Amino acid sequence: MTRTAPRHRIAIAGFQHETNSFGYGTAGMPEFEMADSWPALLEGDAVRDGTLGLNLPIAGFIEAAEASAMIDLHPVLWCAAEPSGPVTDHAFETITARILDGLGKATPLDGLYLDLHGAMITAGHDDGEGELLRRIRARLGPDLPIAVSLDMHANVTNDMVRHASSISIYRTYPHLDMGQTGGRALSRLLRLLDGERPATAFRQMPYIIPMHAQHTGSDPMRRLYGLAVEMSGGDADVELAVGFTGGDIADSGPSIFASAVDQAKADAAANALLEEALAAEAEFDCTLHTPEEAVEAALALPPGRPVTIADVQDNPGGGASSDTTGLLKALMNAREKQVIVGVIHDPAAAAEAHRLGIGRDFQASLGGKSGVKGDTPLDARFRVEALSNGEVAYRGEMYGGGIAQMGPTAVLRPLGTDTDIRIVTSSVRNQCLDRAYFSHVGLVPEQADIIAVKSTAHYRAEFEPMSQTVISCGAPGALPCDIGQIPYRNLRPGVRLGPCGPVHGVP
Repeated sequence: MTRTAPRHRIAIAGFQHETNSFGYGTAGMPEFEMADSWPALLEGDAVRDGTLGLNLPIAGFIEAAEASAMIDLHPVLWCAAEPSGPVTDHAFETITARILDGLGKATPLDGLYLDLHGAMITAGHDDGEGELLRRIRARLGPDLPIAVSLDMHANVTNDMVRHASSISIYRTYPHLDMGQTGGRALSRLLRLLDGERPATAFRQMPYIIPMHAQHTGSDPMRRLYGLAVEMSGGDADVELAVGFTGGDIADSGPSIFASAVDQAKADAAANALLEEALAAEAEFDCTLHTPEEAVEAALALPPGRPVTIADVQDNPGGGASSDTTGLLKALMNAREKQVIVGVIHDPAAAAEAHRLGIGRDFQASLGGKSGVKGDTPLDARFRVEALSNGEVAYRGEMYGGGIAQMGPTAVLRPLGTDTDIRIVTSSVRNQCLDRAYFSHVGLVPEQADIIAVKSTAHYRAEFEPMSQTVISCGAPGALPCDIGQIPYRNLRPGVRLGPCGPVHGVP
């Protein structure tokens, strides 16, 4: 008689938020329950049905698990909210309680997988993921194998390292490998279920990397992540997080996590990558152009393919408001060029456009309502050129197959200028990282002279291939890429603010 190998009972859950301490609004239960760039809150079997096929870590984990004959999955809950200011205590406590209750009902368990971000700050906890893991350990015990996947913008803490059995981190920015990271987390969890108990080493780097300089398609990030991959396999696994600059906590910044068959090898691997990262500090390109410089640089290029200007500091995907107008105002002087802009978050302007209808004109103060220092609305008369319900079917590599929800959306054309500008204006904040934000309202990015996007690096996957160049613009916004301008209060002393920049805490 052939014996069937026992199947492992694995629970899965996800709770994602990237918190900008200086960002727009807060994340309460409505923000986690709604669909925006991400699916709405999912529970039970809906976790599988609502994520499978998407480039999400939990989807990659599920797909790999279902391809195995060794696993019984027990989905509990998955949710995410658009990056913003802190998560409210009510939302954190409510979602954590649901996860703990679901895990309790799923016991006995052989293992657990958690799809986390790694940069969650709540009203009551600087380290949201560390606190969640601490409570799970208190409920399920110290020995249960827990595999965690993190965003590469995680601000990894000692509590995360202490309570997780394994950590897998995205290796690309734009995040094209989220699903692959979930699959990697499963392979490491299976090794833990086979009895492997690796030694670990954790190192925090002494400098902060500006968000727009973290692009993994450029050196030195490309080289550092390549080294992490080369060093993984065999006796060691090495992970690199670049950190999220908007998080004002002691642990903000890049870090390295290594696991190996013994402590000496884990330490050696972590130290080797740390040494390479320290040597690379001066290589980061932190160049930012003013809005006027960015527009002039675009105008100086020959006609042909579009120029993409990224409004890197007003990225809603980093907790910014997506409504600042510094770049938009500079584009009003783009001298008869065809310009498309996405996405300005202004629910009132979008609502008025829907009330009036296509072809109608109205006076408005567009954007500039979030209170960002140095920013004011664009006062102009606008023509309504297109309307949509804001349902955007992603087509690009990063989110293809998913559906974004922007709420009532309008294309507005400012009048009284020689520049042919069309502005996608939404009711819900979304990062413009896919050409579908334009194409779903009839705009063709490839035909524009200038494409202006509110994104820091995710836009590159879609827009860089069609552009003759991309330009990083430092207009006002709540995600400063000039690190020295961030008013940190809680960052640990001695950390350099930007590659080769000033040292935090030192006058």
